[in-house]
Amino acid sequence: MADSFAVDVTRISREAHRTMAAEPGTAPRLDEERAISVLNDVVATEVVGWLRYTRDALAAGGGGKQAVRAAALLNAHAEQGMRHAVAVAERIAALGGRPNFDPNTLAQRAHTDYSVPADSALTATLARNLRAERIVVATYRDIAEWFGERDTESRALMESLAADVQRNAAALEALLGARGE
Repeated sequence: MADSFAVDVTRISREAHRTMAAEPGTAPRLDEERAISVLNDVVATEVVGWLRYTRDALAAGGGGKQAVRAAALLNAHAEQGMRHAVAVAERIAALGGRPNFDPNTLAQRAHTDYSVPADSALTATLARNLRAERIVVATYRDIAEWFGERDTESRALMESLAADVQRNAAALEALLGARGE
């Protein structure tokens, strides 16, 4: 599992930076077209996350007390993902862009995968979502840093989203720890 994680992080990092400038000492002027493209990838990430969390919450429902807690947490994360997608779409519109919710390209543009694992055990589902959250935190922090002083509003939005996702990761980690007790 550790080997596949490194491969995924490499892919995610490459995708997250695909439209971001790698120029040292970049000018303080924002390339709005590039910023809109980066933010549209964030929209895709959040929508794919919403889809994954919604599916996983439904699959976790029923069963014992732990499954009910897990389903509630996954539903809360799904709802937050949609709020995030809308907030980022609003920022795109404020920059003069058009939010891209095209279902034909969402999965390719997202920083995490949407997959239905063969192992549908709740522990595996929670671990998969924890891994996705850790990837998203890292990419959102990178994006916030990339915006820097060129676009402080987008930077603040990305920092806020990264903080939310970090809390989600901590909640998933706590739930996984409780399942192991």
